[in-house]
Amino acid sequence: MFEWMAPAFASLYKATGWNFIVFYERYEYDRFVDGAMLSIGLILLCLVLSIVIGVLGAWAQGSRSRAIRWGMGAYIQGFRNTPPVVQLLFFYFGFGAFVPQVDAGGYYEPLITAFGWAVISLGIFGGAFNVEIFRAGLEAVPRATVEGAESLGFSRLQIYAYVTLPLAFRFCLPALSNNLVSLAKTTSLAYVIAVPEMTYTLNQVWSDNVNVPEMMILLFLFYVVVVSLLSVFLGWLERRLALSGFG
Repeated sequence: MFEWMAPAFASLYKATGWNFIVFYERYEYDRFVDGAMLSIGLILLCLVLSIVIGVLGAWAQGSRSRAIRWGMGAYIQGFRNTPPVVQLLFFYFGFGAFVPQVDAGGYYEPLITAFGWAVISLGIFGGAFNVEIFRAGLEAVPRATVEGAESLGFSRLQIYAYVTLPLAFRFCLPALSNNLVSLAKTTSLAYVIAVPEMTYTLNQVWSDNVNVPEMMILLFLFYVVVVSLLSVFLGWLERRLALSGFG
């Protein structure tokens, strides 16, 4: 791909001054591709972690233990009511200071990298919203359905895993989709802890080449494409899993 588009973008730069250097210089192109792939990986991991936290947190909210319910409530309030960029800095510079380092062959590196902290921080941030979304979905499950599962001898965990959670997932999918799309966009904040994702990478490119407008256009289009594809997939999933008679 680089070979056929490089001459065209090099000619564009010479003719108009529009400097999309990432498409005609190999070093910058490789840096751009690495940043794009890391951004996509970061988005996917954060989405998965937030969903897992949402599922487990919704289960914990129905616990018989008051301490567990109180702890889950405190987590939700704490992470929903603080900015995600502050949470990134808190995890990276706060918790990161207590994480042991490992020998990387003559020098030491933190056991958890900046990328790992970004996944943890943003996943926990998104999970705080997903817990409430899944809880609302669980409350929408008809009580008669739960009673029917209880009459069949299902345990509380079995009812949650095989009956209420699959139904709740369908009920809350529209709200869940909105939160996942929002979280995907929030991952761009990972640049504040030097995660070399797309925002950080293109910032380095325009700092080196003084082509801010071109790289800002490229950054904007990258997130438009990635988030649009995610939205299309979630919309398809919502239609595919829709239940007749439940809106």
